[in-house]
Amino acid sequence: MIGIAPAVDSAGFSDLARWIDDGYAADMAYFADRLDAYRHPSGVLPGAKSILVMTLPYANDPTQHDPKQHDPKQHDPTQHDPTQHDQAGRGRLARYTWQGTDYHDVIHPKLKQLVTLVRQLAPHANARGVVDTAPIMEREIAQLAGLGWRGKNTLLLNKHRGSYFFLACLLLDIELPYSTPHVTDHCGTCTACLDACPTQAFPRPGVLDASKCISYLTIEHRDIIPTALRDGIGDWVFGCDVCQEVCPWNQKHASEQPDVSASAKTLDLVELFSLDDDAFRKRFRKTPLWRTRRRGVLRNAAIVLGNQRHRSAVEVLSHSLDDIDPIIRGAVAWALGKIGCTSAAPALANRLKVESDEIVQTEIGDALRKFR
Repeated sequence: MIGIAPAVDSAGFSDLARWIDDGYAADMAYFADRLDAYRHPSGVLPGAKSILVMTLPYANDPTQHDPKQHDPKQHDPTQHDPTQHDQAGRGRLARYTWQGTDYHDVIHPKLKQLVTLVRQLAPHANARGVVDTAPIMEREIAQLAGLGWRGKNTLLLNKHRGSYFFLACLLLDIELPYSTPHVTDHCGTCTACLDACPTQAFPRPGVLDASKCISYLTIEHRDIIPTALRDGIGDWVFGCDVCQEVCPWNQKHASEQPDVSASAKTLDLVELFSLDDDAFRKRFRKTPLWRTRRRGVLRNAAIVLGNQRHRSAVEVLSHSLDDIDPIIRGAVAWALGKIGCTSAAPALANRLKVESDEIVQTEIGDALRKFR
């Protein structure tokens, strides 16, 4: 899809400032650090007058949509059912990762081609292409460009495309014919996305508390994941699609992207613990999973194995109590306590004797108390 919006003052700037003040940005300090730049697109391109907004769809398997799975009346998100989606020992990946490449590496070259084209057609014009890293209100601008409306889960929705797509913007300092803004909200009284969130990350419609969002916790968050939120992560090892899966607009539309193999949709969790930093880098360097590095991925993998109560993982998890990274050791200890296999008790007790990190000591102590 494509649309053109005028570069104007952000109508949602005050809402963004309030969102930051309320603590909903969690540890993403770059929002507050660049807050003033969000007031007007000229903060990204001086003199900006027009913004070309484009979408790029990503792989999606509509056959995996099962609204009942996320119905709070029929499903407890804290209780993992290994018959759902993936067998035990594998973790789910957000759909945008299924292609296996970092979408920035796909979109940026396309934007550079467009910038080159602009310079050929209008040598006096300045242009800059951005995708989700620049301080602009992309979804608000996309709505001005007529591409959809912001759903209650905060994502841009389109009646014919759902929400499984990336947004990219090309800012220009010349005036172009603008698209008709999209002014209608087609969510109506539906609250499926809000009700289905396993960690209750929406304090109210249209507002996301990132500190509770599974996507934030498994990708952006660099520290330990709060204990109270670990059960809700379920089998999501990287990202989350729950609020998109239950959206009626996504259930109506298949992806324009080619099908991907089943193995690309999940990750072998036990295998991950055999990777040191170099091996992890070689395997994931050009993929979306590189963003959270080995620490984050193995932390997430341990939590998923714990939620699955995957007993076959006890041996590798026990060995990983000696991992060099305390964040991983802490998550592993929690997972062993969650699985509850008594064969892990000696490994936990032995690690406690030499553990120097206070947080990991607490995690191990909590795990051992479960055996008692």
